[in-house]
Amino acid sequence: MHEFLHQFSDLLVHLPDKLGDFARDHHQGVYLLLGGIVFCETGLVVTPFLPGDSLLFTCGVLAENGGLNVPALAGVLIAAALLGDNCNYWLGRLLGPRVLRGERVPLLNRKNLDRTRAFFSRHGGKSVVLARFVPIVRTFAPFTAGVGSMPYPRFLAFSVAGAVLWVGVCVSAGWFLGSRPFVKQNFNLAMVAIVLVSLIPVLIGVVRARREAMMPKASSASPDGQDAGEPA
Repeated sequence: MHEFLHQFSDLLVHLPDKLGDFARDHHQGVYLLLGGIVFCETGLVVTPFLPGDSLLFTCGVLAENGGLNVPALAGVLIAAALLGDNCNYWLGRLLGPRVLRGERVPLLNRKNLDRTRAFFSRHGGKSVVLARFVPIVRTFAPFTAGVGSMPYPRFLAFSVAGAVLWVGVCVSAGWFLGSRPFVKQNFNLAMVAIVLVSLIPVLIGVVRARREAMMPKASSASPDGQDAGEPA
């Protein structure tokens, strides 16, 4: 058990280099590990730091090289993503009244929750799908849907679509790009690029939020610099 935990921690630190070795050493157990990571990253608001997009991309690379069975991999990852979403949704329903009253919830990062609620208010129900491709927001979106009491059938439909799209796109990208000589020779660089691309929506959201925050100040001022409400 101690050896397993040591390999697991080493795997998280050196994901691209170690996942193949882990799969060879533990055979079918690697699917349980992958499903567990995806479930925790998606379903527990205290573990948004776990790898998501980069993990799925690496799985696609290993599948293309014959290290993982594609149907089993897809089934496990989609199921784990759905279970995580639903766990998070019902946690949000349970803790919703406390969150809406502004009470402090232990282990809940309020800043990340507020950022996700802003994302949710801009995109509505489809944010459950869009959030799948945004780190951190992906973890908090189902929780926010639960806090906001989104009808469960509606949430479930978006959750299924998001899980299938997320796993399909990221694993397929690893499958098709992982065999390219440039990606093989610069795998760590490819991982960094994936993380940066996935952060683009977050950066756009930050820029929009700052722009919107500045607009009232600009509109409240008259052309000569005086506030609109002040006498001339």
